[in-house]
Amino acid sequence: MAKILVVDDEEHIRLLYSEELKEEGYDVITAEGGHQLLERIEQENPDLVVLDIKMVDYNGLDLLQDIRNKFYDLPVILSTAYDTFKEDMKSIAADFYVVKSFDLTELKKKIQMALEASGAP
Repeated sequence: MAKILVVDDEEHIRLLYSEELKEEGYDVITAEGGHQLLERIEQENPDLVVLDIKMVDYNGLDLLQDIRNKFYDLPVILSTAYDTFKEDMKSIAADFYVVKSFDLTELKKKIQMALEASGAP
């Protein structure tokens, strides 16, 4: 069973993603921001990270760079309410992007593709 780390500062998004992804059979853990995120990844050893770009205290694109520097082969899906992030060159380090929605069909599809590409269970 693949383990997914959802990083988002909005509690209702963390709950929604967690519930829906658990129903799909994933082991889901959440974080509300970038505080000690690299340490959390090291402890939890997730197979994939769903990362919000715009958080109150953290820039998800900067966190993405930190993740890439230390865990270069860990799949990361950027999740955002806006698609303007694509103008930022840092965003190219992500495996996939999804625009936030209460319909998680697209997110689930991208998770499956990223996990298959990485060879995760």
